[in-house]
Amino acid sequence: MSATFIDTPHGKFRAQFTKRGLARLQFPKVKPEPVADTIEPSKNWLSQTTDALKNMLVGRAPNNLPPLDLSAGTTFQQQTWRSLLCIPAGRTCGYGELARAIHRPKAARAIGSACGSNPIPVLIPCHRVIGANGSLIGFSGGMDWKMKLLEIERVKLPLH
Repeated sequence: MSATFIDTPHGKFRAQFTKRGLARLQFPKVKPEPVADTIEPSKNWLSQTTDALKNMLVGRAPNNLPPLDLSAGTTFQQQTWRSLLCIPAGRTCGYGELARAIHRPKAARAIGSACGSNPIPVLIPCHRVIGANGSLIGFSGGMDWKMKLLEIERVKLPLH
């Protein structure tokens, strides 16, 4: 289980790569979650990941992302995670709104579940997904991180 640590002003994030790309990004001080078949990343992938993460943590959209290995998710989860990449920085989207966007209008709860199992938070911005009434509902990294990431992106809180 190979892991690389990325130092940021917000702590050390843990990144794991497979031969397909970045497979997991974990917040500082979180219990490690293993990823099968990890490799040492190429300098290019590590540089892309580091740059993207550091840009996100100062409120800038990343110039480009490393290849993302989303193969641990179901087809629905992967579809959800890819759709999260379309939510612009500084904007939020409701679970139901996201469900409608992927043509699954009754899947708001499933969207929430997919967000909760996002293996690459921050870079795949599940923190931008909120409740229908503007409430901050759940986040795999904890509510403190969700609020911090939204504040970094200059989203006015509270939303409701």
